[in-house]
Amino acid sequence: MASTTEKLIAAVHEEEDEYDYEGLPPNFSLAANMAAGAFAGIAEHSVMYPIDLLKTRMQVVNPTPAAIYTGIGNAISTISRAEGYMSLWRGLSSVVVGAGPAHAVYFATYEVVKQAMGGNAAGHHPVAAATSGACATIASDAFMNPFDVIKQRMQLHGSTYTSLTDCASKVFRAEGLRAFYVSYPTTLAMTVPFTALQFTAYESLTKVMQKKRAPGYDPLVHCTAGGLAGGVAAAATTPLDVIKTLLQTRGSATDSEIRHARGLFNAAGIIWRREGAKGFFRGMNARVVTAAPSTAICWSAYEVAKAYFIKAREES
Repeated sequence: MASTTEKLIAAVHEEEDEYDYEGLPPNFSLAANMAAGAFAGIAEHSVMYPIDLLKTRMQVVNPTPAAIYTGIGNAISTISRAEGYMSLWRGLSSVVVGAGPAHAVYFATYEVVKQAMGGNAAGHHPVAAATSGACATIASDAFMNPFDVIKQRMQLHGSTYTSLTDCASKVFRAEGLRAFYVSYPTTLAMTVPFTALQFTAYESLTKVMQKKRAPGYDPLVHCTAGGLAGGVAAAATTPLDVIKTLLQTRGSATDSEIRHARGLFNAAGIIWRREGAKGFFRGMNARVVTAAPSTAICWSAYEVAKAYFIKAREES
């Protein structure tokens, strides 16, 4: 009797005449897309969270002397020694609560737009991939931005927030609703090109790699393509990520100019005047180290979920 893996591969082969494996079959439910996306989002952010915390701290403009780090290894040892190992996970609850629904919206939008643009047809469709990715991030960031603000406030050195709800309520009382969305235009200015670049690179890499391997679900292909695409996109968009961090953490700053930063261009001006061009690349190594494996995990988890749904449909 054929093994479960053989059945899965056979089922995928049968579907390939009708749709490109990189997208779920057109008649798959929206719920299947969203469940796969939620699973991918939580897996992605949870595993690499400590490095993301380091990135946030390394991007802070005018940090306190105790929060100046010279590299990833130095930062990990310094934080663990001074604040305890568990402090590297401070703010994770915000990611877990927000990432599931946000990524569900993200991947559902991606699949719907990609299908509408013909991206699931046989062949290479980089424009469909880029457009699908851009639409996906616009939709998901509208939901995720407040959770990202909470996460970064809790990640800062000396943060006194005790929980997600404690941080959200205190920020709202002190700064109002605008504090949760002041960085949204900057977030979009960063994530739209990031996602378009990432999705285009991912789709292109998987096409090239799958031609050299057996068709169907291949974890190594998705993991490698996802990691490379994420690392390249992260490096290219680091300057905007630095600006976003300044805007999202401005309410915790003691510096008056930073505390009253009004938007993308004002924040960029502050960074330029104080640190010059190098200031826009603070934490780039940590960002790439976070993004490459995170994206690999995200796409691998998403493809595993897709393979599961394909197998479940065939068995039913």
